[in-house]
Amino acid sequence: MAVFFSSLALGFGQMFQGAVLRLLLKSAALTLLIFALLAGLGWYAADWLLTVAGLGEHLFTGAGALRGVASALLALVGAWLLWRIVALAVIQFYADEIVLAVERRYYPEAAAQARELPVSVQLRQALRGAGRALLANLIAAPFALALAFTGIGTALLFWAVNAWLLGRELQDMVWLRHAHLAGEQAPVSRPARLALGGVVAGLMLVPFANFLAPVLGAASATHLVHRAQAARVHKGFR
Repeated sequence: MAVFFSSLALGFGQMFQGAVLRLLLKSAALTLLIFALLAGLGWYAADWLLTVAGLGEHLFTGAGALRGVASALLALVGAWLLWRIVALAVIQFYADEIVLAVERRYYPEAAAQARELPVSVQLRQALRGAGRALLANLIAAPFALALAFTGIGTALLFWAVNAWLLGRELQDMVWLRHAHLAGEQAPVSRPARLALGGVVAGLMLVPFANFLAPVLGAASATHLVHRAQAARVHKGFR
């Protein structure tokens, strides 16, 4: 786990440097744009559903205003639940640039040997990751509702699900560029992968920090994969 902590520290140290900072601002802007679009669409959808359900002006005076407030709240809750999925999809799309920025500074030899992933592959990975995240969160939703009475059980369940998802996705976005054979196992241990996913998933629950979390995860994952790979190679030569 020492490799994990050093990788996380290195990733954080790069957050406000050069290329990584530019990618952070770019990914945050795109995430906000998609988030606002989804919130707007959610508001219209909720308003339409409530109108169809009978909450119209004919029901009582002020019903329209009440419907508007209810629609806005539903849209915000829905957008908040989708935040992790949107952020993951965006960071997957920019993954190659973030990983390359880290590798050029710290692992130039690995950067020179890496495979350049086509935009189509990056887009496919982003959509696939978002799909997995959406499916996993939908499966977890009924259990989360059942745990609502505990006060903290719902948050812990979603955190655990997203920690598992993010750890895998962050590892793969780096390893795909360096795996020589299809299905070749990544060098990162399961505890380290889960720890990275847990940190990023936790930060995504914190306002403002949730903008930094995906890029921090990608940068830290790059260090983690390369350091774990170096340790594996060193162990193999012993």
